[in-house]
Amino acid sequence: MIPVNRPVLDGNESKYLADCISSGWISSEGPYVAKFEEQFAEKVERKFAISVANGTAALDIAIEMLDLEHGDEVIMPAFTIISCVNQVIRCGAIPVLIDSDPDTWNMDTKKIEEKISNRTKAILVVHIYGLPVNMNEIEFVAKKYGIKVIEDAAEAHGLKFGDRACGSFGVCSTFSFYPNKLITTGEGGMIVTDDPDLDKRARMLRNLNFTEPRYVHDGIAWNYRMTNLQAAVGVAQIERWDEFLKRKINNGNRYHMLLSNLKELQLHPAKIENAINVYWVFGVLVRNGKSSSEVRRLLQQKGVSSRSFFCPLHLQPGLVKKGLFAGETYPVAEMLWNYGLYLPSGVGITDSEIDFSAAALKTCLGIDTYEGHK
Repeated sequence: MIPVNRPVLDGNESKYLADCISSGWISSEGPYVAKFEEQFAEKVERKFAISVANGTAALDIAIEMLDLEHGDEVIMPAFTIISCVNQVIRCGAIPVLIDSDPDTWNMDTKKIEEKISNRTKAILVVHIYGLPVNMNEIEFVAKKYGIKVIEDAAEAHGLKFGDRACGSFGVCSTFSFYPNKLITTGEGGMIVTDDPDLDKRARMLRNLNFTEPRYVHDGIAWNYRMTNLQAAVGVAQIERWDEFLKRKINNGNRYHMLLSNLKELQLHPAKIENAINVYWVFGVLVRNGKSSSEVRRLLQQKGVSSRSFFCPLHLQPGLVKKGLFAGETYPVAEMLWNYGLYLPSGVGITDSEIDFSAAALKTCLGIDTYEGHK
């Protein structure tokens, strides 16, 4: 079975982990945490980086720092992971959804302005699958209406919009280091910002709002700390950032070479204005009438793992039960959910596995036959 993702951990990970164990520094107070934060901030062109337990934790803290009140509104894409909406709902705020652009699959920025009201406090930008949202339009609208921007760059390690790194926009940005990301710490996340006050506040929120003296807490917060063990892996991974990024782009380009001439598929663009795709995953839309679930089942039978695209927020059962998004439809997001899937595309995939996965997909679509994985 070819896995959807295979991380590469054959650099200095073992060496740095052994150092943590021999020194006894395994908690969040170890030296690798600060080192990882400093190196990551430099990579994404920010002044400050605050490590946390996972990408969802990073979003929770980022949204908490908006100081939302009951009834405030946050604009975000309908097509994204549920982590983006959790803290908005907990704050009593209202998520306002935007449908996707049918070509890039990102939030359609031309539909944002019509959703802005006097209760709009922020836009949550989510870069999808390795291509950026049009940040020129986001920044224009945000400045025009005086609203804040938070950037979820969990799927955008190494991605640039123009000459700026994704992760350098807005009041703060968030990242994930789950194993399917460009660099991984197993679990883990990061908040990055240029604002020293937000840096200080984020560090408080990830650490139970500890003050002095110890065990005195200035408000309600989380224990969202990253351990020294995780950060040690992160330091080893970041040493290979450029190598891994080149692999990801090459993987995506190879899939494009093998699949781009098929009318039965719509591929994620290799590039758009102001950006080159870094292929967090290699996504396809099935265009021959078959559902993505049917194609995924056939791929599984041929030894190829795959994943469905995100279920849109307005269709999430747990959110519908709360009475959210009643009567709302987002046709492009729904199409992506019904017909989208992504193929094996991790940093550790080989060219032969890409070739086999592409050939198997063609067979599942009734286009071609294959002889089996050699």
